[in-house]
Amino acid sequence: MLRPQGDAVDAINPSIELTETERIDRLRLIRSDNVGPRTFRSLIDHFGSPRAALERLPDLARRGGAARSARICSTDEAKAELAASRKFGIAWRAPGEDGYPARLAMIDDAPPLLAVRGETKTLTRPMIAIVGSRNASGAGLKFAGQLARELGEAGFVVISGLARGVDQAAHRTSIESGTIAVLAGGHDCIYPPEHGDLLAAILDHSGAAISEMPLGHEPRARDFPRRNRLISGASLGVVVVEAAHRSGSLITARMAAEQGREVFAVPGSPLDPRAAGTNDLIKQGATLVTEAADIVNAVQPIMERPLMHPAGEPDSEPFESDPQSHDRDQVTGLLGPAPISIDDLVRMSGASPAIVRTVLLELELAGKLERHGGGLVSLL
Repeated sequence: MLRPQGDAVDAINPSIELTETERIDRLRLIRSDNVGPRTFRSLIDHFGSPRAALERLPDLARRGGAARSARICSTDEAKAELAASRKFGIAWRAPGEDGYPARLAMIDDAPPLLAVRGETKTLTRPMIAIVGSRNASGAGLKFAGQLARELGEAGFVVISGLARGVDQAAHRTSIESGTIAVLAGGHDCIYPPEHGDLLAAILDHSGAAISEMPLGHEPRARDFPRRNRLISGASLGVVVVEAAHRSGSLITARMAAEQGREVFAVPGSPLDPRAAGTNDLIKQGATLVTEAADIVNAVQPIMERPLMHPAGEPDSEPFESDPQSHDRDQVTGLLGPAPISIDDLVRMSGASPAIVRTVLLELELAGKLERHGGGLVSLL
């Protein structure tokens, strides 16, 4: 079986190192109301720094029609969170800093800060995600473990979501070779709770755990898809082992495809509903997997290409400092509960991309806009 050459490192050089003030400002911005990773990125692209963006939040939200002043995270709150995190052994890392997975930094909704615990070096190695059913069959659990073990022997880190079933089997089998748990809640809010011992074993054996959530954050249903984008984003590819229709693992596979990652699926019996999702993935073009070599051979050419941040991202386009009221009305009048693409908004409104992007940013900071994958937006 092919292996990464030597101690392969999945990284973009050179690395950066934030000052403590810069880290506090970034944390303040991402913890403020209605600021998610995409909005954070738009604000930084527009205003140049978290500090400048924080100063403009109230005005932008007001222009978007906010009914009340949005909460802005204070310096004291950010300092307290960082201090509590350090006591828990957590380091908050920004894209480009040591300990932030390089491929994760390349997705368009990468966390502006990532809470990292464990062995930093493990987070720089090439990763393969293994996900699947929480109520997997015995055969599914056995094969997930076999894949994880063989991928570890081939030099890869296995990344998964610490869930019951396939995730658990993949983590347990790859503890010695290196595994990363991606958490839906804060580092002190493990889900499921009985996997606290598994996480401890991962950390004790040079593994790592990552989350974008603060300490004390109990995971909610909507937090698991957010977690899944981190699993797929950090990896070279995602392997799905048993997934029923409408499974969370299929969400991970969809996100992987949107992020340009490889999607792999393990075939199963047509009579087993737990294999219905994976069999459909194969029909849709996912790479069929019967052994770890299928995965390694597929990702080897990707590893040989240098990692580069994509150029010309939409968020790098300019904004309008203060759109005219008729331009704002033209854009908002086209929005509704059904998602629409930003490109369609530009075409139908006749406004410039800068005006459309500014109006959307104002609405989002006012809590009135939802962003979907694929550049789609809708009103809340």
